Amino acid sequence: MSFDNLGLRAELLRAVSEQGYTVPTPIQAQAIPTILQGKDVLAGAQTGTGKTAGFTLPVLQLLLENSSNRPGPGPRPIRCLILTPTRELAAQVEESVATYGKYVPLRSTTIFGGVNIRPQIAALQRGVDILVATPGRLLDHVQQRTLDLSHIEILVLDEADRMLDMGFIRDITRIISLLPRKRQNLLFSATFSDDIKRLADSLMNTPVRIEIEREAVTANLVSHIVHPVDKVRKRELLIHLLRERGHHQGLVFTRTKHGANKLCEQLATCGISAVAIHGNKSQPQRTRALADFKNGRVRLLVATDLAARGLDIDQLPCVINYELPNVPEDYVHRIGRTGRAGATGDAISLVCVDELKLLRDIERLMNRRIDQSVINGFKPDPTIPAEPIINGRNGPRPETRMGQRPMSRPRPVADPRGARNSPRNPHSR
Repeated sequence: MSFDNLGLRAELLRAVSEQGYTVPTPIQAQAIPTILQGKDVLAGAQTGTGKTAGFTLPVLQLLLENSSNRPGPGPRPIRCLILTPTRELAAQVEESVATYGKYVPLRSTTIFGGVNIRPQIAALQRGVDILVATPGRLLDHVQQRTLDLSHIEILVLDEADRMLDMGFIRDITRIISLLPRKRQNLLFSATFSDDIKRLADSLMNTPVRIEIEREAVTANLVSHIVHPVDKVRKRELLIHLLRERGHHQGLVFTRTKHGANKLCEQLATCGISAVAIHGNKSQPQRTRALADFKNGRVRLLVATDLAARGLDIDQLPCVINYELPNVPEDYVHRIGRTGRAGATGDAISLVCVDELKLLRDIERLMNRRIDQSVINGFKPDPTIPAEPIINGRNGPRPETRMGQRPMSRPRPVADPRGARNSPRNPHSR
């Protein structure tokens, strides 16, 4: 199947062709025709599957074909709202809207926190058809009466599972209450948890459910390998691998912001350029770090899970799990940064004894064993006992016998006041 068979207009096909794409991904092949029919869609797909184009292309076409719905004189109203959990993802989605909408007369903009609100107000006053937003900043605009959501025809919730994990459910509920009751709803999520199902039931009208197999996303194009190593020798092994394997660039994941900063400082002393991206960084700092990485001025981008959500990096050769995530689904999101759009990639994990349970949880989720390879000179010391991992950090050494299973952190509980009021989520506004 080619894009020509999906029912898209010539202007959109031209933009797709200019990006070098000829064959749609599975999520695109299923979602695009369904969305074009005006149906609600509940889609399960990880990052790296082409899901953004899967909803961007049909949304552009529907708005173009229904342009007669637009009121007469005055600024054009917002007709499509796309909600995302993070600033980075909002920027990436709006970039896709602009790329694929290059040859159609539709306007788009993005609004998120961490930057001056006045240019956003000016863009909204000029009129936009498609608005990409994070929940917190969107509600800031609602409070200031700088936007009107009464003409929304299409609502898209992108990475809905992450928005719920970050405590945005109250914000989302409030936003939905401001929208017209008659609209098309598109919900994209990496997982179909009970919370996602409840949200879909309250939001959608007999949705078409589309689900792309997780194994097809995580296994086919990405090579997984675990290198067992003592915790205190992880940095040494990382440097060894970078020098021996010749990866010119890589995305490195740590569990904490402090760990990301510390690792960057340590790598710098060894002559390896690295920059951290996490929630304590300002938006200009994060934008500059990502730009430096994309243009090759920096070799390694060291990130936490929440900050890396939505990063879209072309031809990323490898993802390195310097520390395994506490939540196994986050492993899938991490490695989704490589092996994208038909390219291959490597997922390398440096695993110490503390993380063996986390590794088992990941393997259980993926329904496969990950190959392990001990690097010469880095064989772990079998006498070292496991330490519990508490809130992303290793706590005090437990007074137990060697071999006791370490504790893992439970999934975080949302702040009852909503994530936009929580200082633990400053990066998402």
